[in-house]
Amino acid sequence: MANTTSRTKKPKDATPKVSAADVATAGIDVPAADAGTLKVPAGKARKAAKAKSTKAKAPKAAARKRATPAADDATTEGPKAKKKPSRARKAASDDGAADDGKPGKSLVIVESPTKSRTLTKFLGRGFSVIASNGHIMDLPKSKLGVDIENDFEPEYVPIRTKSNALAKIKTAARTAGRIYLAPDPDREGEAIAWHLAGALKDIGRPIQRLTFNEITERAVKLAIESPRELDMNLVNAQQARRVLDRLVGYKVSPFVWKTVRYGLSAGRVQSVALRLICEREEAIRAFIPEEYWTLEADYETESGERFTTRLVREGENEIEQGQLRGAGAAGRAGALADELRKAEARVATVDSSPRFVHPKAPF
Repeated sequence: MANTTSRTKKPKDATPKVSAADVATAGIDVPAADAGTLKVPAGKARKAAKAKSTKAKAPKAAARKRATPAADDATTEGPKAKKKPSRARKAASDDGAADDGKPGKSLVIVESPTKSRTLTKFLGRGFSVIASNGHIMDLPKSKLGVDIENDFEPEYVPIRTKSNALAKIKTAARTAGRIYLAPDPDREGEAIAWHLAGALKDIGRPIQRLTFNEITERAVKLAIESPRELDMNLVNAQQARRVLDRLVGYKVSPFVWKTVRYGLSAGRVQSVALRLICEREEAIRAFIPEEYWTLEADYETESGERFTTRLVREGENEIEQGQLRGAGAAGRAGALADELRKAEARVATVDSSPRFVHPKAPF
């Protein structure tokens, strides 16, 4: 019979042992008699152990947190010491204004909002495009606005409905590095650009004129490469047209309201055309018919070549325009005709010279 030996394994103490510092950190009350052995219940011991683990991890997190500002302020001395731009600084760069207050993007001013959206796609992030919505200045509506005694000098005032657009343009111009005026390439567009240049001259940015005849990326970028100054001949042409509009329309329109219908406007073209027609009609009615006679003779050469002549001189007296006028003109014309029929005609000389024929005057 085999002898079996039974060994009983003593259970380990289930109560974890912790230090006094850990117990104090966990906030566990331990009686003074047990302070030497530090045997505490399992739940409270686990609480103390967890507090110890949290305390051990905290210094590393704090160290990382303290290292973050140092990394941001450090220079690029090491390979990993790259400084990333902050979100606020990136946003400032997108708006065209640098962090040190220096101007950024170039500002392009066009007439229509539709064109501004198209040009924004062509030019990219280095440009800001804004629309003026047409003219920003005009003659006042409440008075003539033209100094007739001072060489027809016009008086311009801001258009009330364009005050918001002008304010936006001035705000954008203050943060721009350069200003390009790109209204339409005609006299109206040149006048708009001239008024914009006058409104933005106090901002102190370089101002130049852009012109392009097609809305394509190639044409717009070529215009950016070759800007020019304002063409004052086109500006003055537009001013002359506007002053004529005001002088004619402002004074004639009230008369049209009284005689034809209220609300009609008298423009510079139709008003002048109407006056020419009226003056011509008055001349027709005042015309007194006057009888005159001309004498023409047809001749033929020996070779059969025919040509027509007109009598322009009687003896030594010149006949004005070949026309016999005044009392007895019919009798004189008949007598001269009989004399020409009996006379022998011959060609004395032939003179050839260039002749300029001008169109007749209108009406």
